[in-house]
Amino acid sequence: MKLFNIFFVAIVCFSSVLTVPVNHPAKNGKKQNEDYETKHINIINKYSAESTVLLRRNKDFPLKANEKKISLFGNGIRKTIKGGTGSGDVYSRTFENVEEAFISNGYKILTKDFLDEYDKVYEEAHHKFLEEINSKYDNPIMSMLENMGAKMDEPEYNIPYAKKGDVAIYVLSRISGEGTDRAVKKGDVLLTDTEVKMINTLAKGYKKFMLVLNTGGPVDLSPLKSVKNILVLSQLGVVTSQTLVDIVSGKKYPSGKLTTTWTKYEDYSKIGDFGDKDDTYYKEGIYVGYRYFDSADVDVMFPFGFGLGYTDFKYTVESAKLKGEEFRVDVSVKNTGKFNGKEVMQLYLSKPGKTLDEPYQILVQFDKTKELAPKKSDTLRLKFKLSDFASYDTATASYILEAGTYIVRVGNSSRNTTICGQIVIKSKIVVKKLQNKLGNPGFKDVTLHSKKKDSKAKLASVPKFTLKASSIHTFTQSYNKTYTVSDEVKALTKEQKASLVVGAFGVTEGSSSIVGAAAYTVAGAAGQSAMVADLRPIIMADGPAGLRLAKDYYIDETGAHTTDGPFAALIDVLTDEFKEMISFMNPQIPEGTTIYHQYATAIPIGTALAQSWNREFATVCGDIVGTEMEIFKVQLWLAPALNIHRSILCGRNFEYYSEDPFISGIITAAITNGVQKHKNAFVTMKHYAANNQEYNRYYSNSHVSERAMREIYLKGFEIAIKESKPKAVMTSYNLVNGVHTNESKELTNDILRNEFDFDGIVMTDWMSGFPDNQKYAIPYANNVIKATGDIYMPGSQGDYDNILKALEDNKLSMEELELSAARIYDLAKEIEN
Repeated sequence: MKLFNIFFVAIVCFSSVLTVPVNHPAKNGKKQNEDYETKHINIINKYSAESTVLLRRNKDFPLKANEKKISLFGNGIRKTIKGGTGSGDVYSRTFENVEEAFISNGYKILTKDFLDEYDKVYEEAHHKFLEEINSKYDNPIMSMLENMGAKMDEPEYNIPYAKKGDVAIYVLSRISGEGTDRAVKKGDVLLTDTEVKMINTLAKGYKKFMLVLNTGGPVDLSPLKSVKNILVLSQLGVVTSQTLVDIVSGKKYPSGKLTTTWTKYEDYSKIGDFGDKDDTYYKEGIYVGYRYFDSADVDVMFPFGFGLGYTDFKYTVESAKLKGEEFRVDVSVKNTGKFNGKEVMQLYLSKPGKTLDEPYQILVQFDKTKELAPKKSDTLRLKFKLSDFASYDTATASYILEAGTYIVRVGNSSRNTTICGQIVIKSKIVVKKLQNKLGNPGFKDVTLHSKKKDSKAKLASVPKFTLKASSIHTFTQSYNKTYTVSDEVKALTKEQKASLVVGAFGVTEGSSSIVGAAAYTVAGAAGQSAMVADLRPIIMADGPAGLRLAKDYYIDETGAHTTDGPFAALIDVLTDEFKEMISFMNPQIPEGTTIYHQYATAIPIGTALAQSWNREFATVCGDIVGTEMEIFKVQLWLAPALNIHRSILCGRNFEYYSEDPFISGIITAAITNGVQKHKNAFVTMKHYAANNQEYNRYYSNSHVSERAMREIYLKGFEIAIKESKPKAVMTSYNLVNGVHTNESKELTNDILRNEFDFDGIVMTDWMSGFPDNQKYAIPYANNVIKATGDIYMPGSQGDYDNILKALEDNKLSMEELELSAARIYDLAKEIEN
């Protein structure tokens, strides 16, 4: 792509020459929180400790009330990370780092000299990092686009430190984000030599020591066997640092559980590959995450579903029943320790695996207790329907429950369970008859079989039930779902219809004006639909850790403009020299201009939210986002994101929930319900589908079997869509078995609209900056519409022209265009009312 075109699309994506918002939440007074900000921070603060996971403990924590002198070490003390980079970032008004939070809570920091010296080391390393990555390019624009998401690895250093006091905390941070994947090297997935030496030395030298992990995903902790207190703080948005202080002081307690397995990097599956420029082969099939570890009998450091608290729990199976096809178990949980706490109970299903190979177990339900004081109990009822967890048989294109005995296990982690029931199915049951839709990956998936066996004596003591085949009725899927096109849409000109299916780049009724010339829009919003036939545009703002909007903007006769210039989202990767080269593009703000401010609440990253295993918390976070969407007049939140943690190396995993599709779908549904209870506030579930790496994400071809796609990568979408009815879905950049997801009618129409019964709009991810000379062809707007996609974002003159030319050449029918235009038109009309 020519430099001019890249420059243009960058302006479209990152600038905000937009028109005046209806309301201005704040005017000048930058330091004072608005009421909604304070309220939302307080709400998140109530739940945030539930997202933290205690991996190890020796009962040195929480600290006593008089232990107020503390030594702080690590890159996360002053450079605490609240969330990832890229579209996942959120501009909140204030954010305390860990040092500031401890000081504001009355602690005396004994290591300020050390922290000052670390700052010098970091700044020098960061300067060299910027020079290195910018030296490969002749101009700043190319450097910004190519280095999107680039992050500096933690440097090595040798700063003297002397033991002071009795208590030390080391906060280890890792940043990740959109555009770049993680790497298996020191300073990223692996610990640096400095970190290993310091952490082990501090653990031995201090009376009380805690390692805190301010990361968006796993790091290899295998060199730290002697560390007795390890907390996964994660990245909790605006309350990250305060949450740590509250946990250390005992005001709160950790009660989260891992939703991704943490272990030595060498333990992770190498069956499928990761990070190839053009083609990625998902040869591991359904054996992702704990499904792999359990089925291959691999010992891990910290398994899926694992997490400790300050207290201990004992659980007892009270009863188990099978009613129709629904299995339910009542579990009593008692706090047997000395501190308050909450426990998570998890239900797993082991299938017979006689005709289809099966993972050792899969998660089918979970619940969290209320807060339990010492010696107090709570009873949880966990239930699931067998048909919801049928296996996909590619040979017959159907979901089946094969004959055999199904074992149900309940426990507080995937590696600590008790058998609570057996379900016998006497002959195969076909649950759904479908059609294979996703092509051939070119290989057969691996098969794995655990050697673990349940003893006959153990099984003999467990209730056994026989499923009546009549309790499940076979469903045959049709693929003829229709959408009604109103006479209003049919009456529009072809130019107006084309405008509706292309993001607002300036085309209004076929004209060609500049971006956002005449609409009510929001400064910093990611995009909007076009203004056609007096329709108000649909405004879209990035996520998924809260609304991503411009924090500062001003207003003139043409609309509202950000004060930071068009490249604010990318400029951090430039040297000072490159920044100066593009400074002429920064807004020239007239003297005396009023500057307005708008701040959103940074909620916990997706992985942290799932680690709470708390549906209520997810719904509350959705409610916060929905409230702020109403305040800022945003209709579509470009979130939540629920791709699978297929590899811990995916740079965007922090946005996603888990290696497991069930908890991913459940948490997504909960946050969606929270958002969509607000008027004209809707979510956009993304990235549909198999978006599991950032490298060459526009052209990465995911070779995946039909079964793995349906049971792993599409399952979370199916659960969330059926439970919460989202208004929009965003397709991913990548291809699946050689077809761009946004051009796949099989994915969009057949599976999403028909099988999942999705009734909303389908948009593309932001299709800008596509390079030339790639193995696979670029996607085109007319092909997206033909596949029943509804809007090609962010939109350009070329995309608009492409639609009209396809009509002229009979590559796109008027009926196909009208269907997509009608869905956009109808949503815009709904928002007007």
